Amino acid sequence: MSEFFSPKIQSVSALAPYRLRTRWSTGEVLEVDIAHVMDKPAFAEIRKPDVFAKVRTDGLSIEWFDTELGPDNVYAWAKEQADEVSHEMLGAWMLRNKLSLSGAAEALGISRRMVSYYRTASKAIPRAIWLACLGWEVTRPSLKTLPHRLPSAKDYARAHA
Repeated sequence: MSEFFSPKIQSVSALAPYRLRTRWSTGEVLEVDIAHVMDKPAFAEIRKPDVFAKVRTDGLSIEWFDTELGPDNVYAWAKEQADEVSHEMLGAWMLRNKLSLSGAAEALGISRRMVSYYRTASKAIPRAIWLACLGWEVTRPSLKTLPHRLPSAKDYARAHA
C-alpha cells in the first residue's frame, strides 16, 4: 500500500461469503463484495467460510493468516460498488489519457493539488469532477480551448480509431 493513500482501514469484519464490512479513518463504513478476486489460487484456503470469517486488519492491510488485500484496492472496490467515484477510476482516466497531475489539473480546470488529493483518496471525488473527466475524454479539447459542442458519432469514432 502506498504511504500516500489517505483513508486508513480501522476495522474489518466478514458479513457473508466474500463480503466485508470496512470502517475507515474518514468515518465511512463501506461494504464490499470481493468475490471477483476469490477465485485466485492464493485465496483457496480463504474460500472456506470458517476461514473467511477470521478476517482482521493490522491497520496496514486486510488479512487472513498469510494472505492479504491492500486497503487501497478494497476502498476503491467499495466506493465503486456504492456507485461512487474511486481514486482508481481517476488514476485509470489519467493513465488512459496520458495525463500527469499537472495535465489533469489543466484539463479539469482545478489545481494540481486537488488532483493529487483525489488521486490518493485524501478527498472524495465529486460527481461533477468525474463527469468532467468523461466529457473531456469524449471531446479531447486542446488544453487551451473549451469545446462548444459534443462530437458526432463519426467524429468520435474517427478521433478514437
